[in-house]
Amino acid sequence: MTGYRIKDVAGINRTVLPESTDPDFRFRYIDISAVDELGNVTVPEEESVFASAPSRARRTASAGSVLVSTVRTYLQAIGKVPVAAEPLVFSTGFAVLEATSRIDARYLAYYCRSHTFVDEVVARSTGVSYPAISASEVGCVPVRVPPLEEQRHIADFLDTETARIDRLVELRRLQLLRLDERVYAAVSETLIPDLLARPQPSGPWPWLPTMADDRPLVRLGYVCRLQNGLTVDSKRDLSGDVVTRPYLRVANVQAGHVDLDSVVEITVPRDIANRTSLRPGDVLMTEGGDLDKLGRGTVWRGELPDCLHQNHVFALRPEPDRLDGDYLALMTRTLHGRCYFESTGSRTTNLASTNSSKIMSFPIPLPSVAAQRALAGEAQAVIENSQAAKRLLERQLGLLSERRQALITAAVTGQFDVSTASGRNTTEGISA
Repeated sequence: MTGYRIKDVAGINRTVLPESTDPDFRFRYIDISAVDELGNVTVPEEESVFASAPSRARRTASAGSVLVSTVRTYLQAIGKVPVAAEPLVFSTGFAVLEATSRIDARYLAYYCRSHTFVDEVVARSTGVSYPAISASEVGCVPVRVPPLEEQRHIADFLDTETARIDRLVELRRLQLLRLDERVYAAVSETLIPDLLARPQPSGPWPWLPTMADDRPLVRLGYVCRLQNGLTVDSKRDLSGDVVTRPYLRVANVQAGHVDLDSVVEITVPRDIANRTSLRPGDVLMTEGGDLDKLGRGTVWRGELPDCLHQNHVFALRPEPDRLDGDYLALMTRTLHGRCYFESTGSRTTNLASTNSSKIMSFPIPLPSVAAQRALAGEAQAVIENSQAAKRLLERQLGLLSERRQALITAAVTGQFDVSTASGRNTTEGISA
């Protein structure tokens, strides 16, 4: 049971595609990002062709073999090769382990997902930003090898118990999705009553119901001005009066919030900084990105004084006596906002984009500012309640993940006898 290493019980990287492979050979390429933290392996829908495939697409393996990411192994991109009708080829960033007669393949896969194995691999890895380990060093990692019958009992037990936990994980993720859908519907219906009630198609925006007299449709450009940002220019003259300021990029502007974890600074002439400085109450929109996120507004609260913004981030400055910034930002998250920006956005293969003209043409129902603030407050209350529920669900997901990992580690390291263990308490305190 003791004294074994991975290379004593498993073959490592036994087969690869030679450079003489037919250039037209087609396969599904599995890179490290295709393996999630639970060990699930996603097979891409698109085929790759050897002649144009990444140079790392070389590993081959039989179904049931274990994939171990040799780069940043602490992220636990460790899983089993799935059964597939089409040929699969794997990144050379994996160490592919094939069980021999000494070890059960399922047991080996679970052992490689245990804290014991992962911690040992991490300890042997070198590098700071991308700690990595060689396949030969993976082969030197110790492994507990009980009798084959015990290995199979452990694998059977873990198959049952991890499936139980995975079902709960799936339910929690479904609940998170339903919460997002509820917020989307609630915000839409709060800000534009009857928006979800199948209105009769009419006018240029057929998804909109007939607006009441106290909330006429007004183009955004009539009640708001747009400020363009600045472009990074290495040739810009910085010999005169210059200032160094924080610089907000597209990556910092998220749907409903601003991410300030990685804000850079930029040095520009003072007059340019004055023209591109954000003010509290500005509504930020990005020029491009995923189609479903296009045009989503986020209110800038002045989190960073004198902050500048990129040219791909639009700053909308509402007229305070006519348009409330929070109301505008929430309006972009309604069904009306999504329909408008998705129908007017310019699409490429992977991304979409809008422009200042389309943004300023956005038709917005415009009740009084007091009414706007009341509606925004009502919608925001729904969002905050949903966020509280999401935090609880995300905490449960974290606990389930921890429990799953702890259970695997305890079983493969012999901390309890699986033949007498009961799975009834493996998810204690977390019910469906």
